Amino acid sequence: MFAELFDEHAHPLHRYLARRVGVDVADDLVSETFLAAMRGEAGYDPERGSVVGWLYGIATNLLRGHAKRETRLLRTAERYGVDVGVAESLEHTVVTRIDSRAHLRRIARELARMTQADRDLVLLVSLAGLSVQEAAEALDLNPGTARSRLHRLRAKLKEVEHA
Repeated sequence: MFAELFDEHAHPLHRYLARRVGVDVADDLVSETFLAAMRGEAGYDPERGSVVGWLYGIATNLLRGHAKRETRLLRTAERYGVDVGVAESLEHTVVTRIDSRAHLRRIARELARMTQADRDLVLLVSLAGLSVQEAAEALDLNPGTARSRLHRLRAKLKEVEHA
């Protein structure tokens, strides 16, 4: 069962993690995610949600260990409006996708100001490509709550982007 689970979900999970923290860290986090999943197999309850949500929930919890670094780099990007030189990180992704330094500063400031839970929700949907339902499962949120929170966060980011 775990071989099939790994074969089906490791690559998309790795792609999401690499966009957040870089390839090297993502390699470790994917391994840690599946190790934690194997150790906690009894903890998976299909009635609480999909296996995708469960795996991304584990991965998101592991990512939280990197939250301070992520926030610090986003604040650096906001302060200086430049690429912080971390080519495989979230910050580089944000820098390369936003044309203007002014936009970069505003978006980075807003992401850095978000709570970790809000930032995780936005990035699980936007970077990992999870559905709102899957992201809600990963973060142990009610899907309706996740939908309304994501709507509010997207509106705020659009408002900041167009300011």
